[in-house]
Amino acid sequence: MTSMVALLRGINVGGRNRLAMADLRAIAADLGYRDIATYIQSGNLLFATEQTAARVGPELEAAIASATEVAPSVVVRAGRELLKVRDRNPYLARGVDSAHLHVVFAPGNAKAAVASLDLSAFGPDSAVAIGGELYLHLPNGVGRSKLATAIAKRGAAAGTMRSWKTVLALAELLTAMDLSSGR
Repeated sequence: MTSMVALLRGINVGGRNRLAMADLRAIAADLGYRDIATYIQSGNLLFATEQTAARVGPELEAAIASATEVAPSVVVRAGRELLKVRDRNPYLARGVDSAHLHVVFAPGNAKAAVASLDLSAFGPDSAVAIGGELYLHLPNGVGRSKLATAIAKRGAAAGTMRSWKTVLALAELLTAMDLSSGR
């Protein structure tokens, strides 16, 4: 069994796209996933499966759409990949306030997801793409960020954003559940 983290885009934001985490856990159980857990109400699902991340994403999207009134896009990372995301944040070495850090989990290559954006035009906000993730430093907060707004307008193609606090909590849950080992 391999640990996975599924990140649903746009769930329970501003009273829209309501999806109870108990329902999400039930959907995951119906798909045969094991060791299922959720974190906060914004669509963070941890579980173990024998399937690949490439198969889990579409399968979970279809099952959620079939069982509920919402149809979120889903980005999936193996547990060990999420731990790498935690370990390679380039902003941590720069000593920036971690409260202003976020990660966009792209469905593919993060550079491709923002290729047409001139990232230097969004100062003081900044971004660094590494693999499938776009690490963001938003010193004035996500709500005031023109960069975060530009990325959000790209929709599912850009992926789904999580605060650094959430990334750390998911990594901690994986470790506590012993799912990161890829058992």
